[in-house]
Amino acid sequence: MPAPVSPPDPVSPPAHVSPPAPVSPPAPVAGLRPEGVVDLRAPGSRAPAVLSYPAGSVVVVSGLPGSGKSTLLRRWSPAAPAVDPRTAHERWEARMPDRLPYALYRPCARLEHFFRIRAAVRSGRPVLVHDCGSRPWMRRWLAREAGLRGHELHLVLLDVGAAQALEGQRARGRWVRERVFTRHDRGLRKLLHALDAAPGRGEGDAAVPAEVAEAASLVLLGAGTREHVSALEFRESRASRELRPGRSVAQ
Repeated sequence: MPAPVSPPDPVSPPAHVSPPAPVSPPAPVAGLRPEGVVDLRAPGSRAPAVLSYPAGSVVVVSGLPGSGKSTLLRRWSPAAPAVDPRTAHERWEARMPDRLPYALYRPCARLEHFFRIRAAVRSGRPVLVHDCGSRPWMRRWLAREAGLRGHELHLVLLDVGAAQALEGQRARGRWVRERVFTRHDRGLRKLLHALDAAPGRGEGDAAVPAEVAEAASLVLLGAGTREHVSALEFRESRASRELRPGRSVAQ
């Protein structure tokens, strides 16, 4: 009777062969001073760790409800005060009876939000503004108010798509009415279409198109690249540097 045959030992890879290294996303750029349109929506884009703006700038963070605007504002708020409509909403909600629907006092909350924006912009200091991005009149008004004080308006636009924005609403447990969401989505799609069709697109950073001509720059962030921008900074003005203690201004 033949002797039983033992199964062969498992084959081990040669010692000199290393396992494939995991594929990492591109390393973020250390910092960026946005000019014109800076499109960082593509997953492989090297989004900066810091966005750097001139002193006193007004930076508007726009996007659909649920796209992550409030999260970005909280992350960036160490650089400047952030004006979020949710603050006014919650203040009015706290002072009203629970049985009273928000729709009845929504105009009061919106008016308070507008006055808070106006006070922040007129202070002359840098400010972050939460906005849906579908109201051109708001951008123009902000640019005019900032310009009267020698400052610029800059835009950061989150383009994550309607499905992901709705998922963001579900995750936070707060829903925007379908009619309101559809209106915001329509306005944002119109703006993005105009941006994508603007002359010079695809040839590097392009000039700001007519649809957002009031802005000195527009940064477009996608669902992945929005996570890479960890901070904002506002550069000191020349006058501030000259007036530091220990320095004198030439007469």
